Amino acid sequence: MPNHNLVIILGPTASGKTKLAVNMAEELNGEIMSADSRQVFKGMDIGTGKDLSEYNCNGKQIPYHLIDIREAGEKYNVNSFKEDFYQVFTDIHNRDSLPILCGGTGMYIHSILQNHNLTSVPINNELRAKYELYTKDNLQQILDLYPQQLRENADYSSSKRLIRAIEIAEYLKHNVLINIDRPTLNAVVIGLQSDVDLRRERVLKRLDLRLNNGLIEEVKSLLKKGRRMSTVSPVARIAGRINSREILFRKPKS
Repeated sequence: MPNHNLVIILGPTASGKTKLAVNMAEELNGEIMSADSRQVFKGMDIGTGKDLSEYNCNGKQIPYHLIDIREAGEKYNVNSFKEDFYQVFTDIHNRDSLPILCGGTGMYIHSILQNHNLTSVPINNELRAKYELYTKDNLQQILDLYPQQLRENADYSSSKRLIRAIEIAEYLKHNVLINIDRPTLNAVVIGLQSDVDLRRERVLKRLDLRLNNGLIEEVKSLLKKGRRMSTVSPVARIAGRINSREILFRKPKS
């Protein structure tokens, strides 16, 4: 694609992102990078809907990246994703292929499009403990006390993100972030949307399929290996907003 070195495909669950990415990769000599915060983990194949067979088009295996790169329960965040993204992005370009970023984790995609270094600001546990019980309105008032340049790109959508914005602003009062030399991105962004009822039908079919293919057994296996419920529960939620604790530990009806 002339003048563009990256394609980004985003959209809600069951909107056809992977299918489009695979077709574009086959047509444009591309390789796919996943922007999914759960598919990075190993051993969560059913719950996260990896569906690796989809990365095959007309008998050709399409290369994919950033899937199965961490152990379940291992720490992984936006900063980790950015580091992995730029490494893979460079590798793909060195092969004269087109990187195609595809996924539904908006925070990951946003971090690439914004290309700023705020995710490298360390966690301040003392500050988080101080503000954890504050209301959203209170947190917004506190954040607005900081100079505008310290709260650029702040996300006001939730208390958790407001606390993070305060954390960043407080850090920037006393520290200067070192700019990281990264490749310049010139991305084409494709946003997918489809009929809500159609997507709901697709999601329910996926849920039934995953339950029949061993979703519950997969979660139980992860728990037996010592994975925390806080790590495993999102797997079930992604599969269809299931409360995995209730399903796994409910007593049979008498």
